[in-house]
Amino acid sequence: MVYYRTVAMTDPHRPDAAHTLAGGWCWFTHVERLERGQPNKLIRASDVPDDVLNRLTVHRAPVAGLNMNTPKIMGVLNVTPDSFSDGGRFDTFETARRQGRSMVTDGADIIDIGGESTRPGAVTVDVDEEILRTLPVIAAIRADGVTPISIDTRKARVAQAALDAGASMVNDVSAFLFDPDMARVTAQTGAPCCLMHAQGDPATMQDAPTYDNVTLDVYDFLESHIQKAEAAGIRRDQIIVDPGIGFGKTLGHNLTLLKNLSIFHSLGCVILLGASRKRFIGIVGNAPNAWDRMPGSLAIALHGIRQGMQILRVHDTLETRQALSLHMAVN
Repeated sequence: MVYYRTVAMTDPHRPDAAHTLAGGWCWFTHVERLERGQPNKLIRASDVPDDVLNRLTVHRAPVAGLNMNTPKIMGVLNVTPDSFSDGGRFDTFETARRQGRSMVTDGADIIDIGGESTRPGAVTVDVDEEILRTLPVIAAIRADGVTPISIDTRKARVAQAALDAGASMVNDVSAFLFDPDMARVTAQTGAPCCLMHAQGDPATMQDAPTYDNVTLDVYDFLESHIQKAEAAGIRRDQIIVDPGIGFGKTLGHNLTLLKNLSIFHSLGCVILLGASRKRFIGIVGNAPNAWDRMPGSLAIALHGIRQGMQILRVHDTLETRQALSLHMAVN
């Protein structure tokens, strides 16, 4: 199989022959051609097969009413006692509601609400408990305004309850593997969904993860699960993909994926980057405590924007909005 990674650019001196990447803010004239067991090769965009070039350039459809022609910020709201970064800070109704309001004020385009931690070593939460944690907060934020809400869950019953309560999107870190009924629920409701790559489950995913080629292995996984979602009745233009930074990956795996993020545009889907406050940022940036990783998180977020990532999933909404506003103004 041959893979194609765009050499994404944002320089204002754009050649006439350049192609717009995914209908967004990046452009490209060249593509890296990759094939297992063969040396990588830089080729002109005009030499890319027509079907691949179409996937690379076609405008991405709106997600939950949000136009994907400019990058969007997804604010993380964990209503859990044990999430890796902010566990216990927003695990009551009032603290969660205040945080949701604050994120909207600070510039979040969509809020991702989760009632089960998926940090390394986390245990599974009972379905009823997860619903009890998330539904009141979803209803309250929905009552406050029109900001779209994403439900971060691996479970079909939780997703269905959240969508019934006003959520607009399903974010499944297991890519429908944990609960096969998730595909049916998502297809029946017509909600957009995010499929993330993870090697193993949260309890075991950091136990010596290995890959033949992390970039291509993650790509193949996502392509396979997109096809399964399409077979279940979900349109490709309503599927978001997430390479799963920090989920069953070593430091080296994470850095390699980040260097090659633009390869995932070849899937023809919106891409979500969720690297905020992850452990690799603490290792490289000498920040053992997750709450000290905002500067490093901003650096990775802006790198993602330069690679054309359409959605940034972040904890530090205000700081990310400011950084993103300045980056887009300059570019």
